[in-house]
Amino acid sequence: MPRHPKSMRMTHALALPARLFGRGPRVNLVRLQGMIAAQARGRLSDAEIAPVLERAFRAGKPKAVALLINSPGGSPVQSSLIAARIRRLADETGVPVHAFVEDAAASGGYWLATAADDIHADACSILGSIGVIFAGFGLNELIGRHGIERRVHTAGRSKSQLDPFRPENPEDVERLNRLLEQMHDAFIAQVRDRRGDKLATDAELFDGRFWLGQEAVRLGLADGLGHAVPVLKARYGDKVRLVPYTLKRPFLARFGMALTQDALAAAEERALWSRLGV
Repeated sequence: MPRHPKSMRMTHALALPARLFGRGPRVNLVRLQGMIAAQARGRLSDAEIAPVLERAFRAGKPKAVALLINSPGGSPVQSSLIAARIRRLADETGVPVHAFVEDAAASGGYWLATAADDIHADACSILGSIGVIFAGFGLNELIGRHGIERRVHTAGRSKSQLDPFRPENPEDVERLNRLLEQMHDAFIAQVRDRRGDKLATDAELFDGRFWLGQEAVRLGLADGLGHAVPVLKARYGDKVRLVPYTLKRPFLARFGMALTQDALAAAEERALWSRLGV
């Protein structure tokens, strides 16, 4: 092959770094999708999402991390752990965090959104549901009609509290309500700490109601209406590079071979979404 003149070789050698240095800023995207739960495989939990978040905050020296949130909520503890991890990584790396709500950031899903420095949503997104719920069934009369005798033996008189096969004990209900109030207070503290003076003072924000995007902006639960790509381009330029980081689904679930635990988790998640009407 003919050899290029020395001047031409130098031109090509200098052109490559120029193209590299001309690349746009990088924003890493993390999808936070579905029910928040500790034990259901493929669901959002601190243990599952931790390595994804670690890579997103540190890989490629990002200008920012964007959270794409679509969650009806779930475990308060896992919500708190994930949000705390996001803030810890943001503080350690100095990387800003932007949240973009898709269908919903409700209950624990909104807890995750508050970990961001700002929150954007679609006009039809659902935000809020700042409350705590405990639900169950009372089956004591059912088993009585069928002649079934419930036999439970405990050491500790409260060990069998809220047993669905026995009548409700007012003392147990009172104790449960105290626990729910404490969880609710922790949720409220998170929202107040992260949203601060942005929150409206003319509305009750913490009674479990949820709102659509425009009203959520008015109430200070979100900062504006907008979708991830146009908002990030407006902030970081048209050449911004958006690099996705996602939580992988379990191997069996990819082929539709979910186990019983996964099926139950799916039913529970469907119930959470149904409360929002979606």
